[in-house]
Amino acid sequence: MLRVPLKPVKTIKSARSGRTVKAAAKTKTRGSGSRNLVTSLILVFPLFLIYQLGVVLIYPMINGADFLTRFLFQNLGLSRSAYLGYTAAVAVLYVLTVAILRRKQQIHLTMFMPVLLESAIYALTMGSVIVLVMTRIFGVSPSLAVGIGQAGFVTRIVMSMGAGFWEETTFRLGLMTGTARLCERVVGMRPTVALLIALVLSSLVFSAVHHIPPYGDPLHLGVFTFRFLAGMCFGLLFWFRGFAVAAYTHAIYDVYVLILRP
Repeated sequence: MLRVPLKPVKTIKSARSGRTVKAAAKTKTRGSGSRNLVTSLILVFPLFLIYQLGVVLIYPMINGADFLTRFLFQNLGLSRSAYLGYTAAVAVLYVLTVAILRRKQQIHLTMFMPVLLESAIYALTMGSVIVLVMTRIFGVSPSLAVGIGQAGFVTRIVMSMGAGFWEETTFRLGLMTGTARLCERVVGMRPTVALLIALVLSSLVFSAVHHIPPYGDPLHLGVFTFRFLAGMCFGLLFWFRGFAVAAYTHAIYDVYVLILRP
């Protein structure tokens, strides 16, 4: 008599076990792709490396959000050779970190080309729209919004890479994420409201920082508005498509405005 219910119980257990396996598989793949933060941090490393090495050629011009390099040169009096040593040390640390992280979680390095292609599409379409708004509505040259004037080709490339890495790291990965988490988890706001506040705040700060003296540009309503709108676009890309997509979109957009578009 007791053996009769054992089969269905076993079947139910097996079915539940199957569902558990499927759920575990879904959990394992969740956060993969361009929205995987660890993968994003690895994918954007070329931006960081190109910029860090390029700074040696273009210094004293550096990205406004690159507070670390400014501190190393101006406060610690670091020489160019010492700065190259620092960059090499960071690169080695990066390789070791990747080796450790690959043992603990999935890293999708094959996402590099899809991310690059997606970012290029966003950059060119968004860039064309923003350039149209700036020239037709605000009557402002798009190059003014990048703030490097008549800089040479190498400087424009390096600064574009720096904008993609440092500005997205500072304003989206740092300020926007931090504000959203603070509003949601500490203040108790709804996730949508927290995101909206974080998006607007980070975009305003992103725009305002570009006008802070002595290194900032003269305040111009059109340029300020443009940077605010661009910050909103980058923020949305960061939140919904991931850090790597936002960083490469920003870098490619700057290349488009400064080099490809006369």
